[in-house]
Amino acid sequence: MSKDRLVDLLASTPLFDGLDADERRSIAQELREAQFAPGQIVFGRGDPGREIYFVTQGRVRLSVLTPEGRELSFAHAEPGQVFGEIAVLDGGVRTADATAVSKVVVQTLSKPSLMRLIETRAPVREAVIRFLCNRVREADQQLEGIALYPIEVRLARFFLAAVSQKAPVKAGTRVPLDLPISQSELALLIGASRPKVNAALALLEDGGAIERKEKTLICDIDALESIAGVA
Repeated sequence: MSKDRLVDLLASTPLFDGLDADERRSIAQELREAQFAPGQIVFGRGDPGREIYFVTQGRVRLSVLTPEGRELSFAHAEPGQVFGEIAVLDGGVRTADATAVSKVVVQTLSKPSLMRLIETRAPVREAVIRFLCNRVREADQQLEGIALYPIEVRLARFFLAAVSQKAPVKAGTRVPLDLPISQSELALLIGASRPKVNAALALLEDGGAIERKEKTLICDIDALESIAGVA
């Protein structure tokens, strides 16, 4: 990927969107590309945190394995998103496993480079604080959803969040959503079993909230908001 393209992509992530083009260009010079095959481990829980990752292609699952052998997935990182920042910032070890769901291409930024940016660039310091606060909010919302809401409500909220990441959500619209993950992956993300997710998808479809077309969902925003309880 060209450095000019990287400069543009860096502007799309909350960590670096406060920097001007020259500053992003200097960061792009320090990025190093890495590639991972589907199923390959990017890093494991307990590993030292030596760099952060910026996804430019593919999807990465962030998950933990329980003592009983059950995998709990709490997020996917997709193009334009950063992951692996916690261990780099606090000096601890990785708190989760990161696994390539598909072919993945990432750009890595070393810990010394990131810390130098934080120390010398006020916009980066402020962006890191906002970024970490948003992580905490997302974790709180995910725990709330798993603990309190039926699966169809969790799915409705998941789809609304996925749609809003692409563009502002508008009432009264039907929006296509590409979902390049299996029902098993979707089940891991919302804390449910695959059969229960399949049943909940059928319920949403019967109610007109979604229409399934292969790997694309046509999302009825009003119906999803009503089910999600955010209308």
